[in-house]
Amino acid sequence: MECRLYSVTGLVQGVWFRESTRREAAALGITGYAKNMADGSVEVLACGDSAALKRLADWLEVGPPAARVARVECSVAECRPPPSFTTG
Repeated sequence: MECRLYSVTGLVQGVWFRESTRREAAALGITGYAKNMADGSVEVLACGDSAALKRLADWLEVGPPAARVARVECSVAECRPPPSFTTG
């Protein structure tokens, strides 16, 4: 199991981005979280197998229909995988 930390910028707050990410992650068997940041971005911690993480990363590039993703930055996260995916 691997963990990745994503920073998603653009029009990503107030467009159901976190809940849509939670649903997509759950469908892929990924745990972690999606939370709004003060700078208007959304931070996503995702833990799962590499194929599932790749599919989520591809989805984050587009997001839900109302979102307008400008950039997705990714880094390796050294952490214990959480038991579920939450929004906060």
